[in-house]
Amino acid sequence: MLVHGSPDRSKSFGGVVKALPDLRITTYDRRGYGRSVAAGDSGGGFDVHAADLIEVLDGVPSVVVGQSAGGAIAMLASVRAPELFLAVGAWEPPMVAHDWWVGPRAAAAIRPYAEAEDPEQAGETFGRMILGNARWEALRPETRTLFRSEGRAFSADTRWQLEHVFDPIEVTVPVVIGSGTKAWDETHRLSHHRLAERIGCEHLVVEGADHQAHQGHPAEWARLVRQAVALARTAG
Repeated sequence: MLVHGSPDRSKSFGGVVKALPDLRITTYDRRGYGRSVAAGDSGGGFDVHAADLIEVLDGVPSVVVGQSAGGAIAMLASVRAPELFLAVGAWEPPMVAHDWWVGPRAAAAIRPYAEAEDPEQAGETFGRMILGNARWEALRPETRTLFRSEGRAFSADTRWQLEHVFDPIEVTVPVVIGSGTKAWDETHRLSHHRLAERIGCEHLVVEGADHQAHQGHPAEWARLVRQAVALARTAG
């Protein structure tokens, strides 16, 4: 099971799925994103997304790998229902509320989105920041509309990160943390290492990969999935 980040949608894992032809992979659009926009935002925060993930698993023990916020949601869900998680992989999951993570400047960076009076405009602003204005303007109108519609869920996700984050030491299932050498900066790179140390788990570092590696370097990101599968097989 692959869990996307914020804002994002399951189709961004297309390259990763192609890189793992021997594995049976399930993806879904989280509440408020992609095909699940009509479901509304999470309201109650990542607890709601974690409950959704547990429902999607439908009682089948699985290896779950998430990108960014998806990784944090996967870890949280594993705390709620550890029997359903054979292993968890988390690519650069945000732990904004913890002082051992990046620190106050991380909270400052996402606060405008968390407190946005116009979430749809926040969705566009973030999209322009990630893509650049030229790529944003080149998007199809319906894609730009989708980005804007996802702004409400994105705002809710960032707001939750500021208000409450579970402690990763609560995670008891096998975990591997993934990150790239092109993380935002050195502080972010060290933060992922600190997270792995706090959990007491493996840390997979992929040379040349960045936060969006599942799209830009899918074959390399797939290594995180295989590492999580290997952990599950070893534990089993």
